[in-house]
Amino acid sequence: MPENTKAAQRIRQVSTHLSPQKLPVDYSDVFDDMKLLRSMASTPDTSRRGYIRQKEAGKLWVRERLEQLLDQGSFTEIGSLSGTVTWEKTGPTTDKPVSFIPSNNIQGMGRLKGRKVLLTADDFTIRGGHLDGSTAGKTIYLEKLALALKLPMIKLVDGSSGGGSVTIIGTQGWSYLPSLPAFRHIVDQLNQGIPNLGAVVGPAIGLGAARVVSCHFSVMAADIGSLFNAGPEVVKGAALGNDLNPQTLGGPAIHCTNGTIDNMARDEAECYEQLRTMLSYLPNCGVEAPPVIPSTDPENRTDESLRRVIPRRPTRMYNPRTIISSVVDRESWFEIGPLWGRTAISGVARLGGRPVGIISLNCEVNGGTLDAAGSQKLTRLLKLCDVMNLPVLQFIDVPGYAIGPAAEKAATMRWGVELAKTYFDTTTPLFNVITRRVYGVAGGVMISSRDPVMQVAWPSGQWGSLPLEGGIEVAHRHELGEAAKVGKKAERYKELDDEYRRLMNPVRTANAFGIEEIVDPKDTRSICCAWVKHVYKTLLPQRLLDRAAGKIVPKFC
Repeated sequence: MPENTKAAQRIRQVSTHLSPQKLPVDYSDVFDDMKLLRSMASTPDTSRRGYIRQKEAGKLWVRERLEQLLDQGSFTEIGSLSGTVTWEKTGPTTDKPVSFIPSNNIQGMGRLKGRKVLLTADDFTIRGGHLDGSTAGKTIYLEKLALALKLPMIKLVDGSSGGGSVTIIGTQGWSYLPSLPAFRHIVDQLNQGIPNLGAVVGPAIGLGAARVVSCHFSVMAADIGSLFNAGPEVVKGAALGNDLNPQTLGGPAIHCTNGTIDNMARDEAECYEQLRTMLSYLPNCGVEAPPVIPSTDPENRTDESLRRVIPRRPTRMYNPRTIISSVVDRESWFEIGPLWGRTAISGVARLGGRPVGIISLNCEVNGGTLDAAGSQKLTRLLKLCDVMNLPVLQFIDVPGYAIGPAAEKAATMRWGVELAKTYFDTTTPLFNVITRRVYGVAGGVMISSRDPVMQVAWPSGQWGSLPLEGGIEVAHRHELGEAAKVGKKAERYKELDDEYRRLMNPVRTANAFGIEEIVDPKDTRSICCAWVKHVYKTLLPQRLLDRAAGKIVPKFC
């Protein structure tokens, strides 16, 4: 038979399949390759410069982080074989891996306190997290998977998280236009109420910084975390600063106090504990109710000390966190953003085991006046609660928006109006406990966005267009000026102050039904628990149906 005939070619193809290589019928050779590559990926190269630098910085290796964060034995990796492999030919149709540089982004599925989550974690020991050390499609795939499976996303950022470096130009031979193909999916997750929780456990640079800042909740390890648009060397090269290091350029003292990152943790271990805690209050996605847990704290528990927490002298301050901790379930208060926007207090807690958002003003900072940063902080909390179906309990003591040159320079009214728009744009149920002051536009914004309003007041309640301090001077300027001419300004001011305070007895407001009900502060917990119980039993199921039908479309961003 001529060797160039089609029949001869076919015989050679068949004989190749039946060649004496004797490949195993159970594909054990392929399994061996997979086992070897996974072993290489899970065994740190302690001689690698990046690994040595990681340990010298006091940081865990990426797989050590997974062991510390996730429930034991729960991690299933996705893309475990992705990376750069050097192959050695062993036969006509076979070869074997001789070296392996795994992807510098590990991703997969695991559990946090039994909750199934998706997770992505940077391996800074390989190319510092740059794109040329990773497989770009992995990040995009996981963001899509979170949308498809409706599972929370955890992001441990230590590097550029797939951002590029100039070396890509050399390897590709051309310079590319930057793009952010994953961000559309991230925005979809945020708005759909799929929890995105991020931890800064090293330098978060460029795209890595953007990925963690875009989360619903973020936390930074104080000992090793930093975040910046570009690192110290790039800043120095741009003549924007010398003698900078990661901490002075973008450490927790900067970004945990300006609102870029929500919370600060002592170290990696506390970062992971905060992630677990925050997730425990949130549903897997916005078409689910927040997770309810059994509570041993009686819902009808009273606290006599709440009768005395508000000082009788209006100018004296108190610790508002005392009220929050008393009313919510014991040990359930988790504050978000305690180091920034400090005129406001925000966080999550439970009432009878049911998660709620918490809002309060902080009279110990600038008298509790609502400034630009405080408005931004409350705006963020309201949007979070709206997409996560968390009812909001508010403790109201607001003397108005901050005033003065610093307040004007900070665009206080701009951010105050943004907060107002958020109150009126969101639909999550609100309950107000008026503990003391409700004045001006800021007061009106906080209590009047729901119709009918759900609220009670304490006997210490004070309200109006302006606080008496300053308000009397404005309203009676001429009269006080005339009294000053005869040396009786102080006397007349006291007469006016006494009269207004008599008329401002909150019972007089209740007589005119200007306030729905004045309650004994000791009973606040039982009142709030009863409201939240009704929300979860009746209002929340209807809200979930409306969201599934597209009648309610909350927006986090």
